[in-house]
Amino acid sequence: MALREHGLSKDEIVAALSAKRTNDARWQDGRTFGMVYDGGESVHEVAEAAAVMYLHENALNPKAFPSLGEIQREVCEATASLLHSDTAAGFMTSGGTESILCAVKAARERGKAERGIAEPEMVLADSAHAAFHKAAHYFGVKVRKVPVAADYRADSSAMEAEVNDNTVLVVGSAPQYPQGVIDPIPELAEIAMSVGASFHTDACMGGFVLPFMEMNGHDVPPWDFRVDGVTSISADIHKLGYAPKGASVILHANKQLRGYQTFVFDDWLGGFYASPNIQGTRAGMPMAAAWAVMNHLGIDGYKRLTKLTIDARDRIEAGVRATPGLTVLGKPDAQLLAITADPGHETTIDIFALGDALLARGWFHDRQAPPDTLHATISAGNAPVVDEYLSDLRECVSEVAAVRVSDRSTNYATLE
Repeated sequence: MALREHGLSKDEIVAALSAKRTNDARWQDGRTFGMVYDGGESVHEVAEAAAVMYLHENALNPKAFPSLGEIQREVCEATASLLHSDTAAGFMTSGGTESILCAVKAARERGKAERGIAEPEMVLADSAHAAFHKAAHYFGVKVRKVPVAADYRADSSAMEAEVNDNTVLVVGSAPQYPQGVIDPIPELAEIAMSVGASFHTDACMGGFVLPFMEMNGHDVPPWDFRVDGVTSISADIHKLGYAPKGASVILHANKQLRGYQTFVFDDWLGGFYASPNIQGTRAGMPMAAAWAVMNHLGIDGYKRLTKLTIDARDRIEAGVRATPGLTVLGKPDAQLLAITADPGHETTIDIFALGDALLARGWFHDRQAPPDTLHATISAGNAPVVDEYLSDLRECVSEVAAVRVSDRSTNYATLE
């Protein structure tokens, strides 16, 4: 469309935007398994109040807005405490992808500075997030990708075989996104240490779940800064930290390692320029909203939301496994599930047809492959509607028993 000759009023703008949202996923009703995570009405109120206060502020230069520098420091310190470090240092970012990009860039710079590596490589499982491949493309790092083991966890022996003198980074996930299992972080970190490489735990999904699962009495495999050799961790506040979108944290084990992330340039007519992130201008709004939500919930609030989340995960997993024709891949460690057809059942369900039938009832899942699965990230917002979901799931399985859809796409992307 062309820009209007005459502007619209506020009421007209709101009406137009409301109309555009008609077909959007219904996360407010707990019917979206991913994308948006609902911490409840009080979290909404706190986040919205902070967002309005910082709607126009810019974190590009904390000398202009020192409150944003303070907010970033406090968020990073609080996250480091959850991840069991009193030396970790980092920055807030716009999301998991940017945090991962920063981790890869820092590992590349460290490898160059400390080991003289001119042709950097990183080793990761094929379950590692696609953002690592994006980072490799951006920063000229060769990827050595290894298939996961039978339990969908990173195969440490296979990854060890790919490590060499050019390795600047080894990657593990806690948990990985596709099947929701935690990689063997201590083994992988030891492999990285054997050649002097950095090791990154991608906890974008688990950073604000696993600490509170542990506090709630769950047995959680080691994954954070308590593991020798872990040099950086990414954790998304805008996922199960329940902050609005645009808030993640990248932490390095110490300030020296953090230094490899920052870009510094002083040969410019505009003066000295330093940027810790991919972005230059950074919106203050998501930073303030994340700080507000974290301080509003506190440890007790997060423990409560995590209990709701894991209880809902348990109920959904049990319900899926009890539905003839369906199963869950692997043994998920946290809040993520991959729902697929049971290969041992007499009738093979087309899992994508099932996803379409659920979507027609308002339930949104991402598609994944291989193998064909429906992905579910469970959060506290899903807890009130678990029974309704499982009832619809069983009915949809019956509806699609003999149906196969031609559309086999698995878009996790922004393409047009």
